[in-house]
Amino acid sequence: MMAERTYKNNSNAAAKLLVVAVALIACTMYFISLKGKPAVSDLTLEASSAILIDLQTGKVIYEKNANVPLPPASMSKLMTELLVLDMVNEGKLVWRDRITTSSYAAGVPGSQIGFSAGESYTVRELFEAMAVHSANDAAVALAEHIAGSEAAFTVLMNNRAEKLGLSGLTVFANATGLSAEDLLPFEEASNQGDTVMTAKDTALLAGYLLKKYPEVLEVSSRSSVKLASTSQKLQTTNLMLNGMPYAFPGNDGLKTGYTVQAGYCFTGTAKQADRRLVSVIMGARTPEQRFTETSLLFDYGFQTDGLVSLIGHIQSKLGIQTG
Repeated sequence: MMAERTYKNNSNAAAKLLVVAVALIACTMYFISLKGKPAVSDLTLEASSAILIDLQTGKVIYEKNANVPLPPASMSKLMTELLVLDMVNEGKLVWRDRITTSSYAAGVPGSQIGFSAGESYTVRELFEAMAVHSANDAAVALAEHIAGSEAAFTVLMNNRAEKLGLSGLTVFANATGLSAEDLLPFEEASNQGDTVMTAKDTALLAGYLLKKYPEVLEVSSRSSVKLASTSQKLQTTNLMLNGMPYAFPGNDGLKTGYTVQAGYCFTGTAKQADRRLVSVIMGARTPEQRFTETSLLFDYGFQTDGLVSLIGHIQSKLGIQTG
């Protein structure tokens, strides 16, 4: 018996030593891979505000001015998307329903499908054009169809924001994220104020959307959408998708934005292995900067969280208790 117990103890010790050896090799390889990559102290972003969160844990990995309300431009369409998906999920809206477009929807400036008043599109076509091409005319057409007017739709947006627990600093003023000044020529527009959001609230909204309706990624990951009603092909505004100029491994969404007041903005998400991150960049000076700085955030986030996961795995294998 004593010999058998000694053998088992030696076997257990050998197994633990093997785990330690493997862990040391893994750590060594991991730290080699980090060579030349930014540490958090080196991560200096020029954007007005930014945040990076872990979707699963909700942990804030990086933030800069994340609680400052700023104009989000078309990133506010994430709320328009959420309301459409809510209504479809509740059976109050059907993807194949057809919507006849108004003169306001047809005339709203910025990115567009480019339809004329009186044309007809399905809810699905308008949703995809809004999500992928950031089409303002599609967003207004959906808002008017759902609530009767854009002003009434903004009430739904702000009520949904309150229900989600977003801060009082975030206020939705229209369905598109355009400035009130942009909408002054349109009597039907909701143009009594400007939409403002914090980077943190934007990330929380995006995270909720991804968790509740993960199917949104089936749309946001597309490089283009084709509208069946017109055979028109609309290109994505997200240049971080696979095959795009600023492609990042695992990026499959989510929403760009630009107005003169907001600058260049981007809410992005990427998944590597079993981990998904959500980032927000607001107030970048150039369209390229919003993507390059998002890449910096993702690089840092996946490195940091990868290291934490590795250490936790090693501790678990060795039976080390923490906390």
